[in-house]
Amino acid sequence: MQRFILGKKNQITLISAILIVFGFFARFALDHMSMFNWSLIIASILGIAPIAIQAYQSLKVRVVSIDVLVTIAVIGAVLIKNYEESAIVTFLFLFGAYLEQRTLNKTRSAIKELTDMAPETAMKQMESGEFKEVDIFDVDEDDILLVRTGSSVPVDGTVLTGEGHINEASITGESVPVSKNKDSEVFAGTILENGTIQIKANRVGEDTTFGRIIELVEDAQDSKSEAERFIDRFSKYYTPIVLAVGILIWLFTQNIEMAITALVLGCPGALVIGVPVSNVSGIGNGARNGVLLKGSEVINDFSKVDTIVFDKTGTLTIGNPEVAEKEFYGENVEEALGYLASVEQESDHPLAKAVLNDIGETNFSTVEATEVVKGEGIVAKVKGHRIAVGNAALMKRENVVLNEKARNDIDRFEKNGNSLVLTSVDGELKILMGIRDQIRPGVKQDLQNLKKLGVKNLVVLSGDNQGTVDLVSREIGLTEAHGHMLPEDKSAYIEKIQAEGQIVAFVGDGINDSPSLALADIGIAMGSGTDVAIETSDVVLMKSDFSHLSHALGLTKSISRNMKQNIVIAIGVVVILFAGLLFSDWMNMSIGMLAHEASIFVVILNGIRLLRYRLR
Repeated sequence: MQRFILGKKNQITLISAILIVFGFFARFALDHMSMFNWSLIIASILGIAPIAIQAYQSLKVRVVSIDVLVTIAVIGAVLIKNYEESAIVTFLFLFGAYLEQRTLNKTRSAIKELTDMAPETAMKQMESGEFKEVDIFDVDEDDILLVRTGSSVPVDGTVLTGEGHINEASITGESVPVSKNKDSEVFAGTILENGTIQIKANRVGEDTTFGRIIELVEDAQDSKSEAERFIDRFSKYYTPIVLAVGILIWLFTQNIEMAITALVLGCPGALVIGVPVSNVSGIGNGARNGVLLKGSEVINDFSKVDTIVFDKTGTLTIGNPEVAEKEFYGENVEEALGYLASVEQESDHPLAKAVLNDIGETNFSTVEATEVVKGEGIVAKVKGHRIAVGNAALMKRENVVLNEKARNDIDRFEKNGNSLVLTSVDGELKILMGIRDQIRPGVKQDLQNLKKLGVKNLVVLSGDNQGTVDLVSREIGLTEAHGHMLPEDKSAYIEKIQAEGQIVAFVGDGINDSPSLALADIGIAMGSGTDVAIETSDVVLMKSDFSHLSHALGLTKSISRNMKQNIVIAIGVVVILFAGLLFSDWMNMSIGMLAHEASIFVVILNGIRLLRYRLR
């Protein structure tokens, strides 16, 4: 019976509203007091039923909840024949609970949007070689799956055949389709916008990146902040105190109506709902914008950060070295570029790919007699010519004469933070290329936004040489720059500044910087949804977009402010209502409950504002 009544709360609320309207119609239009009283009595009995059940359930676990206060107040109002107030109070209380539930459901819309995108079926290759549609739970690792245009990718996997463009907005927050072909990684929940591909399943079900994102956001929204835990403890003692105050008022004034009204006025509804709705709305906003905040404690700590430490490669920079500067010497440059490309095509050095990308289409030749000179470069024979590709030390070994212009160019390239690739043909310098990792577009402005949000210190720690790190620091306006830093050196630096009282966030790629991510007060991973990023950090920027960092910091500060605003509103309303009860004669139960429900509505609206938050 209890379950049935609680399951019909919304219907009971509607019936109570109809009875109250009918009662007032009977009184003022029909002048029928008996019908007025009985309508309100029935509305009171119906309305108090679910509230009393909830009160009983809380008392069973030794908790004096808001429901207990309302139940006592309504029973008292009925006993003193104040049916008007008893009916209105129960209706407003039930209607307020309905609005709260609707609001929390709305603020959890980020989760619903994610789960709605989760694929339910997959086209699986059977033993016969044919593809058959099966339930997603029937897909195992290493299965071969077919994905057609317009379909969701059902698992995390690798493309075996075919090509197409995939919308990865559910993973990265970026709606621009990404080209996929053989050996490309694909993620569950993304949409194949054109083409047809066959994929091998690497991770299925809850183990997929998409499944773990959903789990992460659910856990974050269900977690409780320090403020929420305080309010839980506060409510535990607050409601018994209100009950005691009501008893004291009755003992000293002998005014039972005033005592009952005090119980209604003391209901901390807005206080209980205000902080959770801010928390859930804020985390929902982050999830929609590619920022995963792993719980309410993260929000609290991140909002107080005054120092942000960055890894350089892949964080402040793109992570893919490119040819930034180049100079050519002498004649037959196109021929020399062909020789260079032919040699680099044989190399697995990280800079070789950058050189080949810059040269583009050219005439490749057969490379013979390749000799790798450790730490210096490669010497090889191409079409009978001796080709040397490497650094200045290799040029010296090959007795290549560097004229004044070449020496000045080398000095200039080095000062600009480049790694050098020199190419000589038969002992004559032909090509000088400067290769460096490019700074992410817009990083300088993003760092200025972080300063405007209250971050005092912006520090880069990198394994690169100090000159390169200083160059990056000057270009984008960092506070400090430290080079030649191994992972253990970075951790030691973070421990040092934490000991000085700084609240530190570390931003890295979530792989080789995992010790620093774990050690910092807030670990922030630039990881495009990689496993390590999700597991190691407190905040995940699902798309490796640096601008999301300032959005994340601004959002956490707004959530913290919003929580405090809701607490002030809730407590302020209670204080005003009690002042009205003690120092005026216009306060009654109905006005008190209406004011409470209005305050709940206000804190809910205030919290929902976070769903639309954008960094200005």
